[in-house]
Amino acid sequence: MSDTPAGDPVEEIPVKEIPPLLLRMVPESADSIAEMFRRPAEAAVLTEDAAVMLYELLAGCFTTPVLLPQLRSDNPDTRLLTRCWDFVERIVDHSTEHVGGAVYFEVLDQLLLDRGLVEASWLYMKERTRARTLLMLDDADVRLPGINRR
Repeated sequence: MSDTPAGDPVEEIPVKEIPPLLLRMVPESADSIAEMFRRPAEAAVLTEDAAVMLYELLAGCFTTPVLLPQLRSDNPDTRLLTRCWDFVERIVDHSTEHVGGAVYFEVLDQLLLDRGLVEASWLYMKERTRARTLLMLDDADVRLPGINRR
């Protein structure tokens, strides 16, 4: 399930629309969003704070409570992982440093925490996210068979 039809070019999402996009594409983040902002998730994602606090939003409401547990699971929800990586694909190459940094540090860099997380993610990543992940792996001097090592 994606917010963009396959094959269509993806327009850059305005920063203020990223929190609502997260909630729409990954509704499993709702409880964490509501807890972080102390209001219903549907209202919280519309506040200026949600966009300003994008690093915290991605870390505390997406990566830690939703993405990483699925990647570490012996029986992951493949539909949920597909939606998670579809969301990341929509924002991974954002032109603003605020969004690009948040995705890099709070999503992609977190894949280096445990052995096997990059490999578990690779199946679900799309083209731009894979390219950004390869750059991250090169920067960290990490070589993974089948991904960036032959």
